[in-house]
Amino acid sequence: MHSPAPRQPTLPYKCGHCGAAYPETSLPWCCARCGGLYRRWADNVRLAGSGTARGLAQWAEWLGVRADTLDRISLGEGGTPLVWTRTGWGGEVALKVEGLNPTGSFKDRGAAVLVGAAVERGIRTVVEDSSGNAGAALAAYAARGGVRAHLFVPEMASGSKVFQIGLHGADVTRVPGSRAAATEAARTEVDRGAVYASHAHQPFQIAGYATIAFELADQLGGLPGTVVAPAGQGGLLLGLWDGFRALASGRGREAGPRLVGVQAARCATLARAAGVAVPEDGGGPTCAEGIRVDRPVRGAELLDLVHHGNLEFAIATEREIREGREELARRGFGVELSSAVIWAAVGRGLASGQWRPPVVGVLTAHALKTPTA
Repeated sequence: MHSPAPRQPTLPYKCGHCGAAYPETSLPWCCARCGGLYRRWADNVRLAGSGTARGLAQWAEWLGVRADTLDRISLGEGGTPLVWTRTGWGGEVALKVEGLNPTGSFKDRGAAVLVGAAVERGIRTVVEDSSGNAGAALAAYAARGGVRAHLFVPEMASGSKVFQIGLHGADVTRVPGSRAAATEAARTEVDRGAVYASHAHQPFQIAGYATIAFELADQLGGLPGTVVAPAGQGGLLLGLWDGFRALASGRGREAGPRLVGVQAARCATLARAAGVAVPEDGGGPTCAEGIRVDRPVRGAELLDLVHHGNLEFAIATEREIREGREELARRGFGVELSSAVIWAAVGRGLASGQWRPPVVGVLTAHALKTPTA
């Protein structure tokens, strides 16, 4: 007698514009009906799995990928430590150390879920554009899942990150020009029929980030009061919001934590749109290359959260970013510059007395991602 096949979870994703359900037999990056982007929508599913599921697999039903698939794809992502440290501003902050994920960044969570979804749909080749961390994560998990990956990276991308992408066997194409040029190159391949495993567009990737919220609730014994994270495309903030919304389901908008997204002053598209005064900062590109995004594809969704009081933005100057990394290093936390943007904002927030405790900062990536920056 044959054992029944593992049950495929009901997909909890739909188009945010027209409401069309995400298909179960392909991996589209946008809605075929209207061109809108898919997001997670259902909160009425269990957050915890049954039995002995560990890692991301314990939230398989919520993520919309089978637990056995996530177990097979897993490289040990998630379960990162939450470490308290004094700030010098009259308080403590808990730091979620995401640089201890397998490829060194929080992007591993999303890549595990996205590649798991691709494997379940029989997809064997994908393309993506990335300035580094998302590409490294996709390359590693694609290798784990037997999926061929082709990454388009901007020429300014860190050599260590590009090396990491190639190390896992992905094809790498450096694209002259801006970060947007890499996206255009990848989209050209998509127009020719390639499957677009975009970390900014794919709802599976963003859902993977929500597992940070689930872990924080477990580590703190309840919801945090304020969560501060770097913001480039802003997918991390959207994932955190989805996760905290599920945890606070039925308790109203005010039940979740205050979310604060921090951008580099030299690349502060979202902060400006949210009404933050952004000072001139000497011109030139920001040292925080991982959040150097001029046109966030989900900007409208993020600004809607701002409008409803669920999210605010802050900025950090180049000097504050570099000093922030030095201050974190003195406390034992080795982070890349894109992670260090949060430190100055944490100081201002704690000094204002307006942030609800406990305050959590997300350290998104390891120092060795940009060792010579």
